Amino acid sequence: MIEASETSPSLEELANAVELSPGYFHRLFKAQTGLTPKSYANAHRARKVRDGLAQGSKITDTVYDAGFQSNGRFYAQSSAMLGMTPSRYRDGGPHEVLHFAVAECSLGSVLVASSEKGVASIVLGDDPDALVRDLQDRFPKAELIGADADYEQSIAQVISFIEDPNRGLDLPLDVQGTAFQQRVWQALRQIPAGETATYAEVAQRIGQPAATRAVASACAANHIAVAIPCHRVIRTDGSLSGYRWGVERKRTLLSREAGTK
Repeated sequence: MIEASETSPSLEELANAVELSPGYFHRLFKAQTGLTPKSYANAHRARKVRDGLAQGSKITDTVYDAGFQSNGRFYAQSSAMLGMTPSRYRDGGPHEVLHFAVAECSLGSVLVASSEKGVASIVLGDDPDALVRDLQDRFPKAELIGADADYEQSIAQVISFIEDPNRGLDLPLDVQGTAFQQRVWQALRQIPAGETATYAEVAQRIGQPAATRAVASACAANHIAVAIPCHRVIRTDGSLSGYRWGVERKRTLLSREAGTK
């Protein structure tokens, strides 16, 4: 119903459709999805907006197709939803300036990219060119500025943190994601270096004990390695699960942090 409706159904409409009381339906929905019905609807609308703009649709058409009843309501949320103006997002981020740098560390290649708000991406890999191509694919028309002497200091701080977690990382972050993802990522940042938590424990900490799978999905969607420490989340049996940048890198990071505890 939420995804098929032109406008977001009310809590009462959703509850009546499945013959439950609004209060019980709200609790059940939140326990199963990790989001309230309203947050789920907002995330779905945001996805429709991003998809529509990425396809080059007119902003006004996209706004109403996504269920916004006025341009004013949409523009009040557009910055948080897209990370840039709607017209810039539709055109692939033209005139959006992203500083980036690539360097080598003990874990391989690392790319750090920042917007005006802060670090938007820290990614690890084996091929530095592939990391740059991935950044270009995500922002095909943005102005990417590399080899900036001042920005090199930022990547130096990231590398120092990777090599020695005791140093900490004092850089502003530009964290973009759904409301649920941001809650998960905030919980991850509260796990101290040298400690771990299971996906189930993270779900408990954000007040969504049934959202273990959704927590795992949020970890997999993280674009800011080490600063948002998804590597500190493990399976209930203590084994290491998949890691966006490779299980061996996860093992190394955990071992390094355990040694500095």
